[in-house]
Amino acid sequence: MDGTGTDGTAADGTENAEAEVRAVSAAWAAAVVANDAEAIRRFTAEEWVMVSGTGVAPGERFLALVASGALTHSAMELVGEPRVRVHGDTALVTGRVTNTAHYAGERHDADEWTTDVFVRRDGRWRCVLTHLTPVAGD
Repeated sequence: MDGTGTDGTAADGTENAEAEVRAVSAAWAAAVVANDAEAIRRFTAEEWVMVSGTGVAPGERFLALVASGALTHSAMELVGEPRVRVHGDTALVTGRVTNTAHYAGERHDADEWTTDVFVRRDGRWRCVLTHLTPVAGD
């Protein structure tokens, strides 16, 4: 056991922070595939934003789409191991992720580089920023 609950709460202060962040990141991805907006919300800070080719969007928009059922995910897989770096109470997670989403009745398959910025508050890791970049074609 790595000492981290699926909600990102550390059991005590001796756990390896990198392992904690990896576990939180994996549990968060599982919440996205479960299409559970409230579970997803537990992994994000109030100020969470998503950055993509269309600009900066409040995370609340993503959560509202999931809660309404307009946006669902059926798959989210890491390609290789993510790069995790912890700097005090801030952690950066960068990796390649493939996912399958359904939005407004249409299927969307994505292959993206993602970077998530987590901060530790009250013993819990919460995402404050997600940056998505499509993988360049061959």
